[in-house]
Amino acid sequence: MIQEKTKMKTKLTFAAVALMAVSPALAAETYTVDKSHATVLFQVRHFMTEVTGKFKEVEGTIRIDRERPENSSVEFTIQATSIDTSEPKRDEHLRSADFFDAATHPAITFKSTSVRPTGKDTYDVTGDLTMRGVTKRITLPVTVLGELTDPWGNRRIGFATSTTINRQEYGVSWNKVLDQGGFMLSDDVKVSINLEAVRPQVATD
Repeated sequence: MIQEKTKMKTKLTFAAVALMAVSPALAAETYTVDKSHATVLFQVRHFMTEVTGKFKEVEGTIRIDRERPENSSVEFTIQATSIDTSEPKRDEHLRSADFFDAATHPAITFKSTSVRPTGKDTYDVTGDLTMRGVTKRITLPVTVLGELTDPWGNRRIGFATSTTINRQEYGVSWNKVLDQGGFMLSDDVKVSINLEAVRPQVATD
């Protein structure tokens, strides 16, 4: 009798541990970045003015835990070959080994390691940014732009963030000294990201 009670208690304990292990995963909502509603823009000083460019190919996954936001996560991938500054020759140079070396390092990735709420709709998302084979830990200040259900019943949520990175830290080091002094390009690059993510409607019986 005692052995049976002990076995039953052990089974209940294992069941409780298993439930605790899967609960965070069940609580999280998974959203996929909608490529048609995603923009990755950058600005860098070229001579005296700032040139704006974008990456046209981005994909990613966002997991949202509403009860425990700190358990949320995000990861996204940007295709370096999709760079577009509206000047084909310049874009070809940017894809080369002088800059992104897209043939060897085709993807720019970010994977979060922590999420910290900083306000009603704002978060500090810390994670690893990898570019040209170099990984650096950065913190992105993220704002939730809002949520809605689209006409097809899918849930949508928008995010925005902006930051400045030093391209030299990632090995994107090409530059040219000007005759009058100074350099053709600045090291600091302003980055602005707007992502809309979608969660398909879950069919119910």
